Amino acid sequence: MSARRRLLMAIGAGALTTPFGAFAQQTIRRIGVLHGGTEASNREMQNAMLRRMNELGYTEGKNLLIETRWADGNIERLPALAMELLARKPDVLLAPSGIAAQAAQKSGTKIPIVFALAPDPVGQGFGKSLAHPGGNMTGLTSTHAELSAKRVELIKEALPKTQRIAVLYFLAQAAAGVQQQLAETARAAKKLGIALATEECSRPEDFGRAFANLRKQRPDALIVIENPMFFANRARLAELSAEARLPSIYNVAEYVQSGGLMSYGANYVDLIRRAATHVVKILNGAKPGELPIEQPTQFELVINMKTAKALGLVIPQSVLLRAERVIE
Repeated sequence: MSARRRLLMAIGAGALTTPFGAFAQQTIRRIGVLHGGTEASNREMQNAMLRRMNELGYTEGKNLLIETRWADGNIERLPALAMELLARKPDVLLAPSGIAAQAAQKSGTKIPIVFALAPDPVGQGFGKSLAHPGGNMTGLTSTHAELSAKRVELIKEALPKTQRIAVLYFLAQAAAGVQQQLAETARAAKKLGIALATEECSRPEDFGRAFANLRKQRPDALIVIENPMFFANRARLAELSAEARLPSIYNVAEYVQSGGLMSYGANYVDLIRRAATHVVKILNGAKPGELPIEQPTQFELVINMKTAKALGLVIPQSVLLRAERVIE
């Protein structure tokens, strides 16, 4: 028997005893993940992403390699971290926040970029339109601006005597959507006869000063406009709100889980799961520019009754009955 015939017989025998999946797992796909916050503050979303990819056939350590970078709330680090990840030549870069996605976009890379929490993806230049983005970017929008008026209305309904609301924000260079949220908040407040007291804060070290300035204006409640730096330090913001005895409302539930009073907005965990689906579609051959930018489908009102009791508040039943979650 020739050597060639013995080799072919050996390969054939191996094929009969080797599971088909072993051949399918020979190709390792690589994704980079760029977070603006800390590992601890984004752990739930990171785990949701991994679970979804596993459900769709990609498991870390088997056929998937993931490299993650954390800006720890310092968004000025994002461009350098994006370049670091892109230098590893991932198949896809997942940059959940709009700020992280913009940092990756400015590198000029042609590598597909998927975002999950972009407040204004078309305005940020991530796509020509939601239906037909074109280019190398796609993902999901968090639609913060459209919900800003609702947050003002919820404060007024929960706290009918509200006459002045404090607004804490950070107008970072890449923070698309913040100006729109401020404008929508101001319009809704004016309609309800509520005055606003605004304060910008760009670093965690400035939180104390910002709250001291706001307290001088004697607000009845506080709106915090979301960004990765605030998200990474949400427990501290809740703590300062409690010290100032300021009922607070936020864009997302994670702030309420950390001690804030209320939140109303899109479900971040659901958005990151859906972004992971986009990533898998691209890994399987889809072109990012042909995948529509999707909008949230899950919105939730979350109320922390522990915080309400600590502040001596009685939340009306009309508000409690609309809450998807009440933290006791």
